Amino acid sequence: MKKQILFFLLILLNVPLFAQSVKKLNLKKYHIAVLSDSLRESSGLTNFDGKLFSFNDSGNSSEIFEIKPGSPHIEKTFQTGLANIDWEAITNDGKDFYIGEFGNNLGNRKDLKVYQIPFRNDSLVVDSIKTIPFFYPEQTDFTPKNINNNFDAEAMIFLDANIHLFTKEWVTNTVTHYLIDKNLKENQPAQKLESYNTGFVVTDSSLWENKLYVVGYTKKAMVYLMIFEKDDTGNLFFNQPAKKYFLGRAYNIGQIEGVTATEKGIYISGERFSIKIKKVPQSLYFIPFKDLE
Repeated sequence: MKKQILFFLLILLNVPLFAQSVKKLNLKKYHIAVLSDSLRESSGLTNFDGKLFSFNDSGNSSEIFEIKPGSPHIEKTFQTGLANIDWEAITNDGKDFYIGEFGNNLGNRKDLKVYQIPFRNDSLVVDSIKTIPFFYPEQTDFTPKNINNNFDAEAMIFLDANIHLFTKEWVTNTVTHYLIDKNLKENQPAQKLESYNTGFVVTDSSLWENKLYVVGYTKKAMVYLMIFEKDDTGNLFFNQPAKKYFLGRAYNIGQIEGVTATEKGIYISGERFSIKIKKVPQSLYFIPFKDLE
C-alpha cells in the first residue's frame, strides 16, 4: 500500500519515474551559448566538415546559418531561395546538404520532400538544387489530427548513399526508420526498415562512427537522448541494446530540436521556449563523448 501511495504522489507532483536503464544527464550544465535572435527556432543541426549549420522552423526564412561553436554569433548566412513550409531536419554527405521539408504535425501533407543542395567552395549552388519527393505507403488517412498522428518526421541522416528518415510518432511514442533513395526524382514510397518504442517523439538524429544519436521529448516536456549502434550486417539500429538519458524539462533547457555529432562529442540545439511563467532562450549545448560512456 505504501508503494502505491508513493506512486500516485509522484504522479500528482509530476515527478518523472525512471526505469533502471534510463540515466539522468543534466543538460543545463553543458550549456555553451545562447544562439543569435536570427536563429530563435533552430530545428536541426548538422556537422559539415567541422562546421555547424542550422536553420529556422516553419514560418521563418529559408536560410541556412553557419554557427560558431561556443558563440552566439552567426558566422555566415546562406540563401537557398526555397520556400520553408515546415523544414525539420538537415544532414549532409560531405558534398551536399539535405533538408527535410516533411514536418507534418497535422498528418495531412501530401507534398513531403527532401531538398538536395550542393555546397561548393563555401557557397550553395542554388541553380542545381534537386527535389526528392516521397510518401509513407502505410498512410491511408489524411484527416488533419494535430499532434495525434504517426506520420510526422523531424530526423534524418545520410548513410551508404541513401537518406534515412526517423519518424515523430505522436500516438505511439515510437520511432520508425525509413529509407529514401536519393537518386529517384519521382514521388517514391519510403521503405520501412524497423521501429522502436522510444517512449518520446524523436525530433532529430545524427550518425557518428556507427552510433545513432536521437533526441526528443514527451507531451509533458520531458527531454531525452538515446544512443543506438548500427548492426554490422546492414543499416539497422534497433536490434542492438540502446542507451537512454533523461536530459531535463523543456521549460528549463528549451524545446530540443537539433543534434549533431562531431569527433569530440555531440552538439544539441533548443528552440526558444516560452510559457506564461517561464522563458528559456534559444540555446546551444555540447556533451563530450566521455560523459556518454
